[in-house]
Amino acid sequence: MTEETPGFPKEPDVPADTGPAPTAASGKEAAAPGPPAGDAQQTEQAQPSEQTLDAARDMHESNGNGSDGKVAGGTAPEGEAADGEVSATAELDQTRTALNERTQDLQRLQAEFQNYRRRVERDRASVKEIAVANLLTELLPVLDDIGRARDHGELVGGFKSVAESLEMVAAKMGLMQFGKEGEPFDPTVHEALMHSYSPDVTETTCVQILQPGYRIGERTIRPARVGVAEPQPGTKGEGGDAAGSAGSAEEENGGPDEG
Repeated sequence: MTEETPGFPKEPDVPADTGPAPTAASGKEAAAPGPPAGDAQQTEQAQPSEQTLDAARDMHESNGNGSDGKVAGGTAPEGEAADGEVSATAELDQTRTALNERTQDLQRLQAEFQNYRRRVERDRASVKEIAVANLLTELLPVLDDIGRARDHGELVGGFKSVAESLEMVAAKMGLMQFGKEGEPFDPTVHEALMHSYSPDVTETTCVQILQPGYRIGERTIRPARVGVAEPQPGTKGEGGDAAGSAGSAEEENGGPDEG
């Protein structure tokens, strides 16, 4: 029999078949005192839970991704702007090159057109001059007949009016008459049909106009047909010999008389 301790209720006996009795180790573990309550709370505060670490890690990754997105988002527009500026500069250079080429082509075409227009105008004037010269060349015999009739005094009445009108029209078309007596002989505009010597001339001179010459502008359509005279040969030499003989005679006589 057990003695009952006064003041404590009596616990019922545990049946034998309820389970194995606790071992000594289990008793020790159960009897081992736990950490104080304040120390447990400090330990929990000092060591964050795995959920807190995961949340912090996720937040850090999200912040990193956001910053990367901001950087990428800020870098991409700058790169696109740089590429656009380079392409715009290249297109501008190509446009300027094409403009310079087209300008040079236009200048070359304009110069060619100016040369062509000058050449056409020159050819047109030359063709006109040749046509007028051919027409007036056919009229030269008629003008010669009019001149001979005037020299013989036969240019009178209505024939005189017709002749003067024809000469006026020829002059309006640019026909000019040349060739006068006494002018020096020029083989480019004169044709010598007669030749003689004369003591009155000092060079080859036109002394007779057989047919007048005609020109249109600078173009000679017929040279003047003339008779020319040259200085008489030996005249100048004989004069020199005579002067030399006179000088020799004065030297032999001792010079001219002083009286």
